[in-house]
Amino acid sequence: MVPLSFQEIAARLKTIEFPPIDLVIGIGSGGVPAATMLAYHLEAELEVITLNYRDEQNNPRYEAPKILNQPTMQLNGKKILLVDDVSVSGKTMNAALELLQGFNVKTCAMKGNADFVLFPEIKDCVKWPWKP
Repeated sequence: MVPLSFQEIAARLKTIEFPPIDLVIGIGSGGVPAATMLAYHLEAELEVITLNYRDEQNNPRYEAPKILNQPTMQLNGKKILLVDDVSVSGKTMNAALELLQGFNVKTCAMKGNADFVLFPEIKDCVKWPWKP
């Protein structure tokens, strides 16, 4: 397991050139702390989409992610950054992208696969600073 600190994440954020973003949408629950950091860094608004797919041991609970809540904000005309902590299989990110179809959306993950990946070199599990 690779431990990462808030300082390491914040330092990496400063090295990535993001396009102009109006709204950061975090995928809850794992993506909310990362999305919060990104919204602050980008001086953008923050929303949360909650999906449930994996259990506490990281095993799939369902065949496909279940959407528990959707953004309440008006999304038309917004440049959106969709954020999750990890996107390896892409199932959760793709479910959220499907919900946001037709909007101007880029994706970001702390590790895994997305338009912007903060730690592409990390292939192992991560000990996030916001998880006990």
